[in-house]
Amino acid sequence: MAANLALLPDAGPLITLAYADALDLLLKPGWPIVLVDMVLHEVTRNQTPTSEKLAQWAASGQVSVRGTRPFQQHQQTLAANPAAARTANLGELAIQETMNDFALDHQRQTGVFLFEDHKIARTSFLLPGNCRKISTRAYLLFLKQQGWLESAADIERRAIQAGRSFSKLRFPPE
Repeated sequence: MAANLALLPDAGPLITLAYADALDLLLKPGWPIVLVDMVLHEVTRNQTPTSEKLAQWAASGQVSVRGTRPFQQHQQTLAANPAAARTANLGELAIQETMNDFALDHQRQTGVFLFEDHKIARTSFLLPGNCRKISTRAYLLFLKQQGWLESAADIERRAIQAGRSFSKLRFPPE
């Protein structure tokens, strides 16, 4: 079953794990990582404490970057009228497009949407039947349960100590 799973990380988990110097944890389950182009753009477009680290990680060859229509449209808008270009929710739209493609693909790959934003947990984000969503905290706990991580709390603590303002939301609720 693991061969049919793909991890689809949103910007929040990538930033948190980069702050904690723990991006390698995304590889622990052995699932392919599908990074949508819009999310990659979101985490690398501005100089931040993690932008260079994330750009290098994405270029490492361990991650596939998937092209999406939201990113293409964003690039076209930027070229035509930079003042009109928006970025809000475009990463999520690109992930949604990818999950919809997974649902329509005859191979029925299962997408595991890794998120951190409290708005995603509370909204009616459309998840096709072959897709799941999981928060950064729940993912870290999964890794701990599998014996691939000694302490989920340690990763969270490292990210916070490095300057990450980590979401207070617990999903699923405790």
